[in-house]
Amino acid sequence: MTETRKETGNTPSQAHSDLAIPPGEYLFEVMDELGLERNTLGRQLGLVAGELDALLAGNTPLTQALAGRLEKATDVPANIWLGLEAEHRAARTTENSPEAPP
Repeated sequence: MTETRKETGNTPSQAHSDLAIPPGEYLFEVMDELGLERNTLGRQLGLVAGELDALLAGNTPLTQALAGRLEKATDVPANIWLGLEAEHRAARTTENSPEAPP
């Protein structure tokens, strides 16, 4: 059987998902892939343990400056980190907003 794939033409900067993945969740995956320890990454980012934990848990907004430091530490472009952050915050806002009246 032959598999047919449709090319979308999306580059990584154009890729989009309907799933809002928290940046911290993705950061866990990247850390695992790169073999980065928490304390090593925290030092590279200039964060203390509590600040890194809050970022990983999605409790601290990811800033543009931090996205730039993450890019240097992980080789994942800052725009990816910022896009994940924006989608995550938008999803949280939608989850916490009251339903519109009928």
